[in-house]
Amino acid sequence: MPPLFAFLPRGGFARLAYAFAVPTKAIDPAEDQTVVLADNRRALFDYHIERRVEAGIVLLGTEIKSLRAGQGNLREGYARIEKGEAWLRGVHIATWKHSSGDDHEPTRPRKLLLHRTEIDSLASELGQKGYTIVPLRLYTKNGRAKVELGLGRGKKRYDKRQAIKERETKREMQLAVKRRLGRG
Repeated sequence: MPPLFAFLPRGGFARLAYAFAVPTKAIDPAEDQTVVLADNRRALFDYHIERRVEAGIVLLGTEIKSLRAGQGNLREGYARIEKGEAWLRGVHIATWKHSSGDDHEPTRPRKLLLHRTEIDSLASELGQKGYTIVPLRLYTKNGRAKVELGLGRGKKRYDKRQAIKERETKREMQLAVKRRLGRG
């Protein structure tokens, strides 16, 4: 009588048993491993952000190491569509201090990875007066470098004053509630 698992190659039964015994875990999109590397809070103060887009970004090895060390600055950054490609400009990523000598240029243009339809829609919206694309966050998502772009229109000075006034009144209300409840 032939063995029950004669059709399996040598050691095949052990692999088959292992495959059935170990449960596989499906990747849940809600459990994405996201680590923020750089944040641009100033952009939210200077622009009315109307739309947000997530894009991949092409980085060198020393650049990602510098970003993980917290040496990135998005404040002066902006994105442009040139010849059908999206480019991130003005973002400063410091040179990595432990590199061997062939460092990257800190403010070099970096290519953004977007679908053709996203690039085309951003380009058509940029054609309207007053719109710009600003980087809001730079982060890693499941080991891949991503940048969150915001399509926004610049705020006027009175809009900024209004935002400051709202923030201060909200803060005063919170302090008043704390005092009233005896926590402050």
